[in-house]
Amino acid sequence: MPVAYTGHQDRVFAVAWSPTGHAIASCGRDRTAHIWDPLTGTCRYIFRHSSYLLSIAWSPDGKYIAAGSADGSIHIWHADNSRIYPQYHFHRRLVRSLAWSPDGRYIASGGDFGDSTAQTWEAMSGKHMYTHREQYRIFAVAWSLDGSSVASASFDGLVQLWQPFDGQLLLTYRGHSGPLYAATWSPDGKAIASAGQDTEVQVWSAQDGETICIYRGHTRPLKAVSWSRRQNCIASGGDDARVHIWSAESGETITTCHDYTSWIRALDWSPDGRQLAVASHNSICLEQLF
Repeated sequence: MPVAYTGHQDRVFAVAWSPTGHAIASCGRDRTAHIWDPLTGTCRYIFRHSSYLLSIAWSPDGKYIAAGSADGSIHIWHADNSRIYPQYHFHRRLVRSLAWSPDGRYIASGGDFGDSTAQTWEAMSGKHMYTHREQYRIFAVAWSLDGSSVASASFDGLVQLWQPFDGQLLLTYRGHSGPLYAATWSPDGKAIASAGQDTEVQVWSAQDGETICIYRGHTRPLKAVSWSRRQNCIASGGDDARVHIWSAESGETITTCHDYTSWIRALDWSPDGRQLAVASHNSICLEQLF
């Protein structure tokens, strides 16, 4: 039977596997972030806040965890000793997404309703670097593998690629017909998969914006997409309470996980590409897929 983590008391909004694969971080509406063991489902640490926690991300070296909240603050703590670092307070509300730069020095954060900015800043000092204001309601940010650009997906149906410290706009992707809730880079850094209200996952070139493949297997809006680091496949999930695993090259379905009774809100592959963490309502299930 798959491991299921049921430590949260309300809806889970985000889940992230540590770079080593030895721990998982999750957060949600119960105003807590949990660090837990993927082998046993045992909780190791709980971070408590006064507002909903909407986003969570590990640093590339696995030493630090960042969590974004509904009140606009972002919190960082050490994964081993739970030491809490100074908060980042430049967002006004609803930090929906977080992404560390590949070198672990910076964080990109995306603000939803009441903020509508994507920002870059120094992780440990909290020093603000740049604010991107060209989109409405940022639901996803993702840092390129070489650190040269940030992708931001928004409610106005756009994905924009821009330079993280001066904001130079590199590309705007307009292939979707509605709000976007998720975006992720391919493991080789050449493509992006984006998903949202139109029920499609679109895979496109980060170089010129040309569409590579479109997956149309879902029937309801999509809220999560994750590209496997080891297998050339993508996991997608959303309001139809199903997770689809499909080929990033052909768009053909590999398998479907449908034993869920509530919306899928977050997905993340394990570093070895064998398991998928699936957040649905107040629990996270680890699906063994390869």
